[in-house]
Parts: sequence; structure tokens; C-alpha cells
Amino acid sequence: MLLGQLNAAASPLSQDQVQKLQGLVAELNPIQQAWVSGYLAANANSAALGAPTAGVPAAGDAAALTILYGSQTGNAKGVASKMKEQAESRGLAVKLVSMSDYKPTALKKEKFLTIVVSTYGEGEPPEDAETLYEFLATKKAPKLDDVKIAVIGLGDSSYEFFCQTAKDFEERLNKLGAQTIYQRADLDVDYEEEAATWIAGAIDAFEPDLKAQQEAAGGQVVSMPFGAPTSAASQYTKQNPFEAELLTVQKITGRDSTKDVRHVEISLEGSDITYTPGDSLGVYFLNDDVLVDEVLTLTQIDATSIVKVGDEELSVRDALIEKLELTQSYPGFVEKYATATGTPELLKLVEDKTAMRAYIEPRQIYDVIRQNPAKLDAQTLVDCLRKLQARFYSIASSQSEVEDEVHLTLA
Repeated sequence: MLLGQLNAAASPLSQDQVQKLQGLVAELNPIQQAWVSGYLAANANSAALGAPTAGVPAAGDAAALTILYGSQTGNAKGVASKMKEQAESRGLAVKLVSMSDYKPTALKKEKFLTIVVSTYGEGEPPEDAETLYEFLATKKAPKLDDVKIAVIGLGDSSYEFFCQTAKDFEERLNKLGAQTIYQRADLDVDYEEEAATWIAGAIDAFEPDLKAQQEAAGGQVVSMPFGAPTSAASQYTKQNPFEAELLTVQKITGRDSTKDVRHVEISLEGSDITYTPGDSLGVYFLNDDVLVDEVLTLTQIDATSIVKVGDEELSVRDALIEKLELTQSYPGFVEKYATATGTPELLKLVEDKTAMRAYIEPRQIYDVIRQNPAKLDAQTLVDCLRKLQARFYSIASSQSEVEDEVHLTLA
């Protein structure tokens, strides 16, 4: 049925709802309409399956570790999920809940709480954490004198308010009486190894009291996931990305437009990757080999020198092309490079955070090296750099419409 043929008598919508729907659709292009269609279908499917929408912890289940996550691109959710798996492997009861599904007033029922949250922009919480974040600063927030907490934050040190949301969560919870049982971790974009170490330590801190309460309550391990059932996972992950084929790149702005907006289509055939409207797609890229060769020349490093990146050994040239960040600069790189090269101008910046941020804002890593060339050992250069990170883009397609493809709109 065409939208123009809808009326209150022939559909479950009221006349007012039909008019609003018609007005919205008139403003959308075909790609946006497909996105909305997929979103509504997924939402209806979740409701039909009985997926909980108000993820409130079970009453009286104080002998469980509640892990709340606030995630924009999925990284914080991934850390939270790993913590859940490891805690359950030790026989602990765990509740894993998105902050968007959590009723803030349920905090008063908690005894053991972990916060896993990212920070975006100028110290802002992700969208799914906003309600809980704001609630903790109101007079309605309950006293939490009997709650033990651990907080881990994910962020990007190239921004001034690094991991600010995690810091705010811990501060607000402490003001309400909660006791920090394990030291907060503020992790940068290459967070995986440090996150694993923190998870193990946090579980160690919670375990004695948790097990004592579980034994007193009968000793049964409870797994309490919140959200819709998930399908079988693809073998491709952040650590093992899928090598996709680029199908189409089409400019969708007019010839005289000052904006350059592109419609991009990517094949996912053979990957078993699934997505829903509203998800983001992480894309890894290779650094330009010409730029890499210039960096090696500036640092007087033999391109065939063998270096170690994590557990992998490879040539320094391959490492710079495939594994390491050479674009967006950040304070940690400048500090390490200044120490390695002994450059006086850079060493001064290390002591002045304001000057440091003013310096890195217009410069990429390559620019810093080009303006401050110095002879380095290959491994020393590698140790100054962080691992290459995926760039995330909002998905502009519905998989029910495009099947084994994913579409992006890039400006």
C-alpha cells in the first residue's frame, strides 16, 4: 500500500499519525526511507520476541555483579561483555545491562557495580548513557552507602577532556556514598591489553564479597543478559576484520554544490556480518606508502628493519603501512617522540598542556616528524606510535533491503 492511500479506517494509525508519517516521509530521500523502514521492522521484531525494554535488575538479586555500559561505537560494550564472560567463568553471577535499558532508581538495589563508559566530543557521554549520567546529578539520586563500584573509561587522548565521562560517573557515585573498590582506568584508543588487565584486577577485587553473598544465598550462578536474542556471530571481529570489496562510490551532491557528499556501497558477501539500522561500520585503512617512505627517510631508518608490534614481528615499513597510526596526532605521541629525540621545543610542550593541544591541533603525526627530524632506532619509532584504529561511519542502509551489502553516506 502506498502511504498516500493510508487512512485512519484502513490502518491501525490514527488520522493524525498518518498525517505526521506522511510529513516525515516527504522529507526523506530513498536511503533515509530504507533506514527508517529497517529500524521500525527491527523494533517491531524485538517487541514480538518479548525482548525487555526496561532492563531493570531482578529484585533481591544483590549477590550479583551488575555491569552497566554506555557505548557509542560498541567498544565499551565489548569491554563489558568480556568482563561478564570472565566473571561468570569464575562462578560469579553477572547482570550485563546497557545504560539505555537501565532504570536509574534501581541503583538503590545494587551492591556490586561496574561502570564501563566511553567519552565523546568535549567530555560528553554517549547517547545511551545520558539519562543515567544526568540522573546521578539530581536530588532524586539515592544514597549508595552499601554499593561497591569499579569504573573504566574509554576515550581518545587527542581530546582535552579525556575519559571525562568515566571520571564524572565515579565522582557522582562516590558523592552518593558508593565505595570505589578498584582503581579507575582511563584508556586510550589502543585499549585492549590494558582493558584485559583491568578486568582481571577488578574481578579479583569483587570476588571475595560476591562469592560470600552468593554462598549465603544458595550459591547459584545466574546469567542475566538484557536485550534481544542475537544470531550466530560472524568470525570477523575488530581483531580479525573482513576484507571487503568496494562496489560503488558515487557523488550525490550537485555540480555547483560547495559540499562533496558521497554514497558508498560495500560488499559483505561471505562474511556473515549482520547489522541493524543505527549501527556504525568500522573501517580500517592502510597508510600511504609514499608517506611511510618519507617518515623512514626523516628518521634515517632502514625499511627492512624487523620490529615487533604486539606479538607480531614484521618489517618496519610494513608495520607503518598496516599496523600503526600516522595521521591524527595526540599528546602521548609528542611526549614519546620528544623523549626519544631529545628535541628541546617538543620537551617544553610536555610541561604545558595548553601549548601542547594548540601545537597538535593543526598537525598530523607526519607533520611533527617532518618538522622535527631525527635519527631513530626502528623499534623506538614503533614504540612511539599507537596501533591503527578503525574509523567509524553511521550505516545508511537496511540489511533487509540491500542484503549482503552495507551503504554509507560520507561528507
